[in-house]
Amino acid sequence: MLIAVAKEVRPGEKRVALVPDIISKLTRAGLEVVIQSGAGIAAGYDDSAFEAAGASVKKSGSVLTGADVIASVQPLNPKQMATLKKGAITISFLSPTTAVDSIEAAVKAHVTALSLELVPRISRAQSMDALTSQALCAGYRAVLVGAELSPRFFPLLMTAAGTVTPAQVVVLGAGVAGLQAIATAKRLGAVVSAYDVRPSSADEVKSMGAKFINLELEALEGSGGYAREMTEERAAKQRELLTPYISAADVLITTAAVPGRPAPRLVTAEMVATMKQGAVIVDLAAETGGNVEGSEAGETIITENGVLQWGGKDVPSQLATHASMLFSRNVVNLLLLMTKSVDGKPTGEVIPDFSDEIIDAATVTMNGARRTPEGKK
Repeated sequence: MLIAVAKEVRPGEKRVALVPDIISKLTRAGLEVVIQSGAGIAAGYDDSAFEAAGASVKKSGSVLTGADVIASVQPLNPKQMATLKKGAITISFLSPTTAVDSIEAAVKAHVTALSLELVPRISRAQSMDALTSQALCAGYRAVLVGAELSPRFFPLLMTAAGTVTPAQVVVLGAGVAGLQAIATAKRLGAVVSAYDVRPSSADEVKSMGAKFINLELEALEGSGGYAREMTEERAAKQRELLTPYISAADVLITTAAVPGRPAPRLVTAEMVATMKQGAVIVDLAAETGGNVEGSEAGETIITENGVLQWGGKDVPSQLATHASMLFSRNVVNLLLLMTKSVDGKPTGEVIPDFSDEIIDAATVTMNGARRTPEGKK
């Protein structure tokens, strides 16, 4: 069967769905791989690297026509979906709430579309969890942005000219991105505090060497390792109690997200107004509405009191080489889960087994219809 990777068409997307190092895993499973020429250039992988790894590179025409499986980072757009053969399989990020046009096009084209955003957070699926791998990249990048924009050193420095005190970094949200931000800020020498609505994350925060901010509010543990939404009354109380910590921050990094919904508003303009001149805000949730009021995705603004407010956009793509490497491994692990074998020998056929809870949960469309996972009927 033919596995195809087209060049990403969404503006700002630099990642590629498969990287050369992983191609051999697919060819050993009896699968053929074709890459559109130039698909990996922005991520640091040229055509010759793919050819050396065993993939073919198509320099003209579409790689999508005739492909059995199409791997991409962003969902194929409706025009691309319409070119796929009936029964083709797509693997990509595919949000049921924001990729509605692509999903409708997949239904119309009778395409089986799998969403990496819907891979369940269970032990067996960890190697396929692209949300986690890309959040890791975003958390790391957030701290580098904060350090670059801040007029302060991060570490404590004792010099003949005097002592430089360490930067105070506050991280809101202690999921994968938040924990990686904490670890990176600590490695740079900052004093780090972090808050999450799930008290269970306190031990993880402390294990990274940071202080956990305990507001003594009701826990908001949700499913799949995420936090659940809060009432406006609780949100207002949380903002009130967080304000002193945010006021003291040299760098504030926000990472909170609720899958399939707008980002929770954690920081208001009034809270930003209490921050010191030269303080920096890095809002990783800017693309989904922002954790901080006033954040604009892809923009850095300066508030009236001199705070630099950076809104994240395509953040993992800013580390495209390693983000692609991690994403590629997620894709291949999911793909190999669907690759048939007989007596331990691969047959080169990709056939989704919907009795498998991972495939069941991740499948959005099949046979010309939206699909509801068995466990959610």
